[in-house]
Amino acid sequence: MKRLDGRTAIITGATSGMGRATALLFAREGASVVASGRDEARGHALEGEIRGAGGRAVFVPGDVAAPDTSERLVETCTQAFGGVDTVVCFAGMLGLGSVTGVPLDTWRQTLAVNLDAVFYLLRAALPEMKARGGGSVVIGGSIAALKAFPNHAAYCASKGALLALVRQVAIDYGPDIRINVLLPGPVDTPLIWDSASAFPDPARAVSDVAQKTLMKRLGSPDDIARAALFLASDESGWVTGTSLTIDGGIMTGA
Repeated sequence: MKRLDGRTAIITGATSGMGRATALLFAREGASVVASGRDEARGHALEGEIRGAGGRAVFVPGDVAAPDTSERLVETCTQAFGGVDTVVCFAGMLGLGSVTGVPLDTWRQTLAVNLDAVFYLLRAALPEMKARGGGSVVIGGSIAALKAFPNHAAYCASKGALLALVRQVAIDYGPDIRINVLLPGPVDTPLIWDSASAFPDPARAVSDVAQKTLMKRLGSPDDIARAALFLASDESGWVTGTSLTIDGGIMTGA
C-alpha cells in the first residue's frame, strides 16, 4: 500500500524546485494531485508526466497572491477528486533588498506571495478538509525564519510570520487537521541562485553555503519532498503546530 493512497493534495509552487518534486512524489505515493503555478507550459508538462506514469493530476494556473486562485484550487480538487485531504504550500519569492532599499511594491508582493497566499489557501481549504474528516497541511518555510540574511528583509519577515501562523492554526483546527512548517536550508533550486545575487560573488556564495552544511552539499528538491511526504502521511500522525528544520545541519554548525 502506498503512503497516500486514496488522498488528494493541493500543491502550490508545483512548476519547479521543491514543489515539483513534491507533486511527483505524492503522485507516486498514490495521491491525486492538484498542482498550481504560474508557468503554464511547465505545469501542463508536470500534469502529463504524472498521468503518463499512471497517476492522477490536474494543473491549475494562477497567481497564489490572488484570493480567487485559492478558491479555484479548492473547487477543482473537490470537483475532480471528491474533496481536499492535504495542502502543501511551496510557492514563494525572495523580494531582495534591505528595509531602506527594498521597493515598496516588492515588499508588498513578497508578503503577498509568501504569507497572504498561505492565508488565502487555508481559508478556502480548511472548511473542506474538516468536512471530509480532517487532513494535513505542510507549509514551505525557510531557515530564514530563524536566521537573518543580508538584503532579505521581506523574505525573512514573511518566513518568520509563517511560524506564528502555523502554531495558531494548529490550535484552532486540531485535532482534525494537522499543520506543520518545513524550514529548508540551502537547496539547489533557482531560488538559491536568485538569493545569491544579493552577495558580491554569487557562485562563491552558493559554494560556500554548501560547504557550511554538515553534509557538505546543497539539499536537493527530493530531500524536501520526502520530508513533506512524512508530514502529510499518517507516519506523522502525532505531529502538529511545529517546524521541521531540514538543512543539512547548517543551523547546527552556524
